[in-house]
Amino acid sequence: VQLVESGGGLVQPGGSLRLSCSASGFTFSRYDMTWYRQAPGREREVVAAISNTGRSTGYANSVQGRFTISRDNTENTVYLQMTKLKPEDTAVYYCANPPYWGRGTQVTVSS
Repeated sequence: VQLVESGGGLVQPGGSLRLSCSASGFTFSRYDMTWYRQAPGREREVVAAISNTGRSTGYANSVQGRFTISRDNTENTVYLQMTKLKPEDTAVYYCANPPYWGRGTQVTVSS
């Protein structure tokens, strides 16, 4: 199983980024997928989750209305569209199908 995140970077407050997570080694369309994040000195937290079909999604209160999770089962990829970014969104973002995790991608929101 391999999960590879991409799309992180440095963005100004109010900006947008789209993260991607490419999956391989398992039947992607059978599994729910989750984005997590971990900021320095803080515990890892769930950001957003999506059902295997993509019909159901859920979000942390802190990102509701700003982030959108989606997936393309033909491309074995899950996305996290992030808008109206805030400095407190700064973290390493991971996609996961526990117990499998990617290595993460750094998102830094700063002026």
